[in-house]
Amino acid sequence: MTKVLVADDDPLTMAGITALLDKSNFEVVATVNTGAAVLDTLPGARPDLLILDNGMPERSGLDVLRTLRSRGDSRPVVLLTGGLNDELAREAIQLSVNGIVIKATAPRDLLTCLESVVQGRRWLDQDVMQRVMEQAMSPGAPRDPLEVLSGRERAVASLAKRGLRNKEIADELGLTEGTVKVHLHKVFDKLSIRGRTELILLGQDRGA
Repeated sequence: MTKVLVADDDPLTMAGITALLDKSNFEVVATVNTGAAVLDTLPGARPDLLILDNGMPERSGLDVLRTLRSRGDSRPVVLLTGGLNDELAREAIQLSVNGIVIKATAPRDLLTCLESVVQGRRWLDQDVMQRVMEQAMSPGAPRDPLEVLSGRERAVASLAKRGLRNKEIADELGLTEGTVKVHLHKVFDKLSIRGRTELILLGQDRGA
């Protein structure tokens, strides 16, 4: 039996997922409705797999995925989304997301996705994957300026863009403030920017 944590802020969606997994090979061991609660619940629930709504308040599913990967947590993550723009989908793939399921097709696709993931395969919604591939192969495809960053640097940069202070970033990622400062200096260096203001503007330019 695979233990699953489900995070979604919509009670109807949560109920639907729970009903879908009932009498399957997946056991729901925890349900939460915010991204922050996911990280708080993980140590006690110890799930094998996470289903994360990408539209949650406080922290999106993608935010949680960034944090998990920056901590070296490689547990399978499936993003459940009403729609994911191409850049965010590409970043999720770069962060080794294990599955992306569109909410409208979840009743049909979610169990198939989960079964593929527990067998060690990646399952991505076909339309999302097609768009990402087309964008990547397009000669005029915009280059993601954050692709030069390591996973940990990307996680630090993402939280800094949201206005978190060094201590808050350190608490979120399980680092010391000194380590956060070192990572931020590397981020500014690699992106050729002078500070947080330019980092936030860079994020806005990319539609983040």
